[in-house]
Amino acid sequence: MYCGKCGAEIAGGADRCGACGEPLAPSVERPRVTARPFAYAGFWLRFAAFLVDLFVVGLAARPVIYEPLLTNVGPNATSKELFAFSTGGTRQALAIAMLVQLIYWLYYASLESSAWQASLGKKLLGLYVTDLEGKRISFARASGRHFGKMLSQLILLIGFVMAGFTARKQALHDMMAGCLVLKKL
Repeated sequence: MYCGKCGAEIAGGADRCGACGEPLAPSVERPRVTARPFAYAGFWLRFAAFLVDLFVVGLAARPVIYEPLLTNVGPNATSKELFAFSTGGTRQALAIAMLVQLIYWLYYASLESSAWQASLGKKLLGLYVTDLEGKRISFARASGRHFGKMLSQLILLIGFVMAGFTARKQALHDMMAGCLVLKKL
């Protein structure tokens, strides 16, 4: 044991520091931190969480994005006309696509870096996102993880499928961001 004031070594059982005379606080044993039991979240469980998130964000984005889109294309537009508009390369279609990406980024990054450590879909299924040491991730790391998903999309979704085959069930974006998706037991 060492004195908190001068740093001198103190013999066991002493109530004052022999070097400076500082009274010693009673010894308090630190509580032991036990790790939460977990398992790595596999591909299908993560996919189910993604579907829930897709539904939630779609529901929230409908009045902001999709209903105005329908008024621009026409309320009786066919799905073929909607697809042609959204892939037509117009400035309006590009702005809508960027707005959708902004919504998804803020949704995932803010929730996965929050105290929940999970999006609504992950929370519902008992999943949470951590760094490699099991700690909560920052908004910056959650953002990097989110944008890493774009690479997985560009390489024919192989980055997502990796979660089914790696030892810690990490997808490519998890590896890039140094993250794990865990399931509470």
